[in-house]
Amino acid sequence: MANKRPTRYPPPTYFAITPPPMPRSAQSHRGFLMADEDDEDDETTFPPIAADLATPTSPATTRRLHSTRTSDLDLRSRLPSRLPSRLHIDEHSNLLAFSDGMRNYTSAPNTAAHQRSSRASSILLSKNHNRSGSLGVRLATALGFDRARGEAGLAESKVSLFTDERLWYDQFTSTDWVHDSIADAYRLRNLKSRKDLRGRLYAWFDGAQGWVLVAIIGIITASLAYFITITETAIFELKEGSCTGNWTLNRKKCCFGKENCSAWQSWSQRMGLVGPEQQWTDFMVYVAFVIFFAIASCLITLLTRTEIPSNYSLTTLDENLAADPKPTGSSEDKGAAVDHTSYDHAHGAPGTVYYPAAGSGVAEVKVILSGFVVHGYLGFKTLVVKTLAVILSLASGMSLGKEGPYVHIATCVGNIACRLFSKYNHNDGKRREVLSAAAASGVGVAFGAPIGGVLFSLEEVSYYFPPKTLFRTFFCCIVASLSLKFLNPYGTGKIVIFEVRYITDWQFFEIFVFILLGALSGALGAFFIKACAIWARTFRKIPAIKRWPVLEVALVALVTGLISFWNRYTKLAVTELLFDLASPCKVDTSSGLCPNDGAEILDIIRYLGIAFVIKSLLTTITFGIKVPAGIYVPSMVVGGLLGRIVGHAVQYLVHTHPDASIWSQCAAKEGLESCVTPGVYALVAAGATMCGVTRLSVTLAVILFELTGSLDHVLPFSLAVLVAKWTADAIEPQSIYDLLTEMNSYPLLDNKLRPIFTTELGDITPPGRSHRVIDISNSPLVPAPILRRKLEHLHSVGEVDGGLPVVRNNVLVGLIPAPDLEFALDKLNDEETSLCLMVQTGTWHDTEENDDHNHDPTDFTPFIDPAPVSLDIHSPMDLVFQCFVKLGLRYICVLRDGHYAGLVHKKTFVKYIKELEHTGET
Repeated sequence: MANKRPTRYPPPTYFAITPPPMPRSAQSHRGFLMADEDDEDDETTFPPIAADLATPTSPATTRRLHSTRTSDLDLRSRLPSRLPSRLHIDEHSNLLAFSDGMRNYTSAPNTAAHQRSSRASSILLSKNHNRSGSLGVRLATALGFDRARGEAGLAESKVSLFTDERLWYDQFTSTDWVHDSIADAYRLRNLKSRKDLRGRLYAWFDGAQGWVLVAIIGIITASLAYFITITETAIFELKEGSCTGNWTLNRKKCCFGKENCSAWQSWSQRMGLVGPEQQWTDFMVYVAFVIFFAIASCLITLLTRTEIPSNYSLTTLDENLAADPKPTGSSEDKGAAVDHTSYDHAHGAPGTVYYPAAGSGVAEVKVILSGFVVHGYLGFKTLVVKTLAVILSLASGMSLGKEGPYVHIATCVGNIACRLFSKYNHNDGKRREVLSAAAASGVGVAFGAPIGGVLFSLEEVSYYFPPKTLFRTFFCCIVASLSLKFLNPYGTGKIVIFEVRYITDWQFFEIFVFILLGALSGALGAFFIKACAIWARTFRKIPAIKRWPVLEVALVALVTGLISFWNRYTKLAVTELLFDLASPCKVDTSSGLCPNDGAEILDIIRYLGIAFVIKSLLTTITFGIKVPAGIYVPSMVVGGLLGRIVGHAVQYLVHTHPDASIWSQCAAKEGLESCVTPGVYALVAAGATMCGVTRLSVTLAVILFELTGSLDHVLPFSLAVLVAKWTADAIEPQSIYDLLTEMNSYPLLDNKLRPIFTTELGDITPPGRSHRVIDISNSPLVPAPILRRKLEHLHSVGEVDGGLPVVRNNVLVGLIPAPDLEFALDKLNDEETSLCLMVQTGTWHDTEENDDHNHDPTDFTPFIDPAPVSLDIHSPMDLVFQCFVKLGLRYICVLRDGHYAGLVHKKTFVKYIKELEHTGET
């Protein structure tokens, strides 16, 4: 990066040098300086080697120099005694561990109000945070791969197997991809340093962990999908009646595949009612069950209630699309004076409440995979609650699907399964590779499309997708799909109910109709996004609806029950309806969609038209309510209804004009489907509408192919999806998940975006101020209360994952991340009087003599990154974009003529990109 010093470091043999001991406290530091007359000037009289070593080229180098680096192996032993023993929370626990079922982040960690109760309470460790008991460590110890191997190897890697480890990531911070990559590189280096049999066995086991892990995820995901399917199908038709022999059987199983039989009785028949009362009784029972299932699902979902303090730059974390926009500027950006009471004011403001189990979770999974940390969103409680709630929401018959929740559930499984192996459990970069595979398996079991699942992860949710992750993702999807195939949830050998097979090929004249369907479906998807946004900004802004989410769920369920009962197709489950719409006509079909003559075609079109209007309305008002609800299949159903209407219209045209030259050859054959198969039109439009809503392209074409198994229809599917995407982008540039990301203020920097910049880095660099830097020009010792106030200011402006540059005479010499500074301050015995060492002033210290047990808590140098990524203030904005996207940086230090000029946080850059999008400059 800009203005880097030339690399001048001694060879590795310098580790054997025994230098003077490093001062271990502020008092010993002063004695050290007095004892050495050559060190009276801490800026100009360092020995040449030590002066150069003060700024190594990477954080990894410093970890080699400073053997006193805090290790996770002893964090628990060094926690303050006031830490409540009953709380064990970190990013790798279920993160929903409060006994009252509600998580409440009452303040930012360890600041103003929070500090008054317990300064130590910001460091909450899980029981399994100590790595000494993990599976990998136990195996390594059994194989003899421990720190007691020879002095030669120890001198090279005193840093041990877990080199370069920092704290876990705090709530609502961003992952440090560079640090995680460095940590994994050190782990692999130590792993490969053993050349004996035990070392090779450990290396083999380490390489096999990823495959074992994704296989476990695939099997568990398939098992949960099986449980959800059989439970939901067992209770779905309770709204209409029950089987006299076994109430857990649905109509088809009770009647052995037939539509009706004496064993299946409606509720009016069970009550012995006859005449007009029979239908009205069935209607009232149907509506009552819809409301009951919906409210029950909502109440279970609300168990995951989580409150976020107001100082975090978030508006909500669910899909209600009714978040209040945050102000785009701040007093600091406008150059106002710093108000040290700003945090207290923010803390006193009302916080934001969200429910991790609500919605589909796809947008949130995408944000988490981009590096944003949301504790609890992928936890065990969220998994259990969402699994149970999605069953009830599906049973209610509302216009929602389970495919989106499957992605969230599978990702939860992946997050929990990562705890089996320490290299994934304690490295967020590696963890997100596994989460990408898990999300793909969710789509694989939802659509029975393993290849489509891989493409979904690559195209939609994954931010970092290396080649090895691609292969493991494919393996995970195959395992999940095969497992669900063996479990056979429907008893038909199918993974999903709407798998169809087409025997006849499409005709050439139909290509124009497919293009028209693509345009209509793309426009339908775009208008659906606009309708959802309008509904959210009007109806969901009503105070009562915002205050009591269950009220909205009850109203939507009431409307669904009142309208859906009278139409056969709106009463069906969305998956069954999609199957009926996409299926070709057979002799024994009972769907009511197979006409025998032209007159019946018009009646079917009229009936489907009513169903299309009802489903469009219900899908719009249902999306975003506080129950687990996906949008994939409901959008496909709306598109399928449109496609089936168009298909029957073309069928009627061919039937009434059989002599037209364009289709005369096929019209001469017997049967209404000799030329036109309306089911093909329905599936083409279904995929195109889903493309208009989600903007998936290649993924959808492959999913449709895997659903049909027909190579003949790949071209119509692909063409319609292509046209739909073009049309939808022209009407509404954002997908439904892009809209969620924007309205909920998620700090997502889209790596697929390619903005056009006309500015440079200095245009977005905030002016440097004293409360934003740690100045050591006069002394490398800084009072702890000053550091605490600087940390509180970062928290007050929502930069929990920010950092404080360390400067000497306006020259950048390092940077300490805010979470690390907070952790270091929490370890001080007497914060009010402590002086903290912020830069290394001695020479190399002996790796054998200084160990973690003698580490001085006032020495903050192990927490400081001596070489933060820096760019010149005149750097082009394209370079800044690439640094944030490709390197995954949290912040970039800005230099002017080699001197520190400011710091640009990733969230600041994301806000700048959003402003460019709104002004149309991108």
